[in-house]
Amino acid sequence: MKKTLIALALSVGASFAAQAKDIVDTAVGAGNFKTLAAALQAAGLVDTLKGPGPFTVFAPTDEAFAKIPKAQLDALLKDKAKLTAVLTYHVVPGTVLAKDVKAGPVKTVQGSALTVTTASGVKVDNASVTATDIVADNGVIHVIDSVVMPK
Repeated sequence: MKKTLIALALSVGASFAAQAKDIVDTAVGAGNFKTLAAALQAAGLVDTLKGPGPFTVFAPTDEAFAKIPKAQLDALLKDKAKLTAVLTYHVVPGTVLAKDVKAGPVKTVQGSALTVTTASGVKVDNASVTATDIVADNGVIHVIDSVVMPK
């Protein structure tokens, strides 16, 4: 009986571990971050965001990327250095849940600071946060409606 319970506990633990998803897998699984996933791939940042973290990612949806004129987006996707700067500007070190968000500057992985405002809903620079606290095993995703560009 005791061995059966241990085997069951190990089996349950293994199934939970198999379900754990990192930031990238969580975003891909959501289905509305195809452009972001392609951009992360083009910039070589997939392995970084699959790493231990923790990270807070302000993730633009496919609709957010669609606001960028096609020629400009295509050029950005081909310029690895600029693309990396733009994408890492959407990432903050650590896990910041919605309940912990405060207005003010927030230093990004890119090096400069995003401006967070909370007066009429949460905004990151000029992008509105449309969904919060999508938790992954190495951080959290907050969905935004525009791509934000470093200054």
